[in-house]
Amino acid sequence: MTQEEDIRNAVETLHRGGIILYPTDTIWGIGCDATNPEAVKRVYDIKQRDDSKALICLVDSDARLQRYFRKVPDVAWQLIDSLADTDARPTTLILDDAVNLAPNLVAADGSLGIRITSEPFSKALCYRFQKAIVSTSANISGEPAAQNYRDIDPRILEQADYVCFSRRNEHKPHRPSSIIRLSSNGQVQIIRP
Repeated sequence: MTQEEDIRNAVETLHRGGIILYPTDTIWGIGCDATNPEAVKRVYDIKQRDDSKALICLVDSDARLQRYFRKVPDVAWQLIDSLADTDARPTTLILDDAVNLAPNLVAADGSLGIRITSEPFSKALCYRFQKAIVSTSANISGEPAAQNYRDIDPRILEQADYVCFSRRNEHKPHRPSSIIRLSSNGQVQIIRP
């Protein structure tokens, strides 16, 4: 299967409200349409995770990121620009006043974690889908994150509607993203270095 066919199959699954397993710029993720509340609920159920614990999203570009917040603070753009100029670890930003997403995806305080991916497969997937995609680690809550395809728990694999073929044979260390919270009041907090 070509990467293009793999992406097309994943996008069709997302459009139908399905759940995918896919490689990201960090670890393997469980994904769904970030605007579909039923799909988001299924992700929480698959992970056996309390829905009060927020999930994050991936997008392919600055323009797409802007669609999901009332206002992106200047410090966020500065951070995004500075990270793009380095080989820094992928960084998820938690921003306030999320909009245009499934209500059960947005935290109780109105914030959302989001990351612009530059990894070729996940970037192409986000671009082709034209919306934010949920990206949470492909594991049962509390268990180790799946760094590679071979690390994914069979219980997770059984519940996915589509499992991407790209990068399945990869066997190398990966780790979750850094997480930085940027509050609308200007406060910066490092959640995960």
